[in-house]
Amino acid sequence: MYYIGIDIGGMSIKGGIVDEKGTIYLKRSVVTQPHAHYDVIVGDIVGLIRSLADEFGIALGELGGIGIGIPGTIDPDKGTIVYSNNIDFENVPIVEAIQKQIGLPVKIGNDANCAALGEVKFGSGKGMNNIVFVTLGTGVGTGIIREGKILSGKGGAGGEGGHMSIRVDGERCTCGRRGCWEAYASATALIRQTKRAMERHPDSLMHRFAEEEGKVSGRTAFLAARAGDAAGLAVVNRYVKYVAEGLINLVNIFRPEALLIGGGVSNEGEYFIRKLQSRVTRFSYGGKRNPYVKVLKAELMNDAGLLGAVALCL
Repeated sequence: MYYIGIDIGGMSIKGGIVDEKGTIYLKRSVVTQPHAHYDVIVGDIVGLIRSLADEFGIALGELGGIGIGIPGTIDPDKGTIVYSNNIDFENVPIVEAIQKQIGLPVKIGNDANCAALGEVKFGSGKGMNNIVFVTLGTGVGTGIIREGKILSGKGGAGGEGGHMSIRVDGERCTCGRRGCWEAYASATALIRQTKRAMERHPDSLMHRFAEEEGKVSGRTAFLAARAGDAAGLAVVNRYVKYVAEGLINLVNIFRPEALLIGGGVSNEGEYFIRKLQSRVTRFSYGGKRNPYVKVLKAELMNDAGLLGAVALCL
């Protein structure tokens, strides 16, 4: 049986033909129109679904269903997007709107929750029933899987780990509060921290790597740290503390089998993951006396949301 997974992002809407084993046979995308009326975006999604089916050579009626991952507060029971600031949606009955046009079952979920489900079904969390997925990108997204099911809270509005406070009256967050984990642990925050350090340390290798890349990025401090630069290493170590602080909070609340780390910063690989594992193991409640929680790099990367959307159908 084949399914179509849709992953709606701020920049693009990605879609793919996927089977129940998580094999992706065909992927395509269209540009997101973030400020358009929802009818326009629904039309783009329906057009993408039809074009995928046509190109793959399968009739819509032969598909098992459509799964859609969407940023924001999603109520899967009502089939509505309650609120999404990335695409200016509020109380949009998206399931009904799409089903009217394609006549197939449609399942929806928050994009981070879908990514978490995708990792459990097809990725680094395969075989686990209790995980927390954390994506370190423009913001910090979290998806929580408890006993094999998405934990999304009342009305689908829960699971927003990026907006727990780790410092009272700290850095301002895009949500309006101060001190949110996202304001310290996102790739955006890492770039800000790197730029501040570069201003204080004009001789740091971070300047050289930023020039070679043409910009200051989430990699700049890591590249300098690996090259032996003290200022770069200081940025990395402080950033690790910020990321680990939120992870430790999540461990203390949920005690999952594993923490799965995705997003662009996760590409720093074992160098980054080992540092996180050390702090999580040391500072989680009870330390080594309580059950060990693995910190793992998520495997599915940019396909996690798409595959997780399909997993909603399974």
